[in-house]
Amino acid sequence: MSRWVGTCTWDDVPHLSAQQKADLLRDLPPYQRDARSKGVPQLGSGAIYPVAESDIVCEPFDLPAYWPRGYALDVGWNRTAAIFGAHDRDSDILYLYSEHYRGQAEPAVHAEAIRARGSWMRGTIDPASRGRGQRDGQQLFQNYIDLGLTLVPAQNGVEAGIMDVLDRMSSGRLKVFKTLQSWLGEYRLYRRDEKGKIVKKNDHLMDATRYMCVMLPQVESVMPNYLERMGLKPSVQTTYDPWQA
Repeated sequence: MSRWVGTCTWDDVPHLSAQQKADLLRDLPPYQRDARSKGVPQLGSGAIYPVAESDIVCEPFDLPAYWPRGYALDVGWNRTAAIFGAHDRDSDILYLYSEHYRGQAEPAVHAEAIRARGSWMRGTIDPASRGRGQRDGQQLFQNYIDLGLTLVPAQNGVEAGIMDVLDRMSSGRLKVFKTLQSWLGEYRLYRRDEKGKIVKKNDHLMDATRYMCVMLPQVESVMPNYLERMGLKPSVQTTYDPWQA
């Protein structure tokens, strides 16, 4: 209780006029604007996504039932993370609306948290989970399938996936509910080192977001209850094979 952090924005200081603030913002690169004007911690030129947080964050709202949804999962013992997205196909905007972020828990715990958000949803998972054990050598991919999740392994072209995410961010086609505080915490620190390599630390939701953007056509589906009310039949995968997906 001996420490505290306080921030203030340009709007809290009386000596800056509206014109001065506009002039200052114009001279700043986008990825520095929130840090300089609002006191939001942000990386500089090493940021992987040099897009202002204010350009992608939005207020939460009730998602239309007809928007298809899906999720992406990045697994591990120290941290397992899942990001949930809803796709407005008319504008091709992907809204990240919910997150699961927990460490040192069994797969059953994570699977239950994911099913609670909609057991009908399909997801995509870190492809390395096929041959990696969490603690006992079990293949996590099959473990989560056995726990009732419908999953396909994600494509893991890292740089290509980053470009897909950046393209969505830069064109306004990726939005994030401001309630996703774990996602925002990772986003602010997602960076490259001095050699240009991605710093593999606290990036589970960033990896999951990449999987989500790349695999969106394969995982998005509309809520079955809505389809039934519309007199439509939910699509059924009669030959589903997670190892060949």
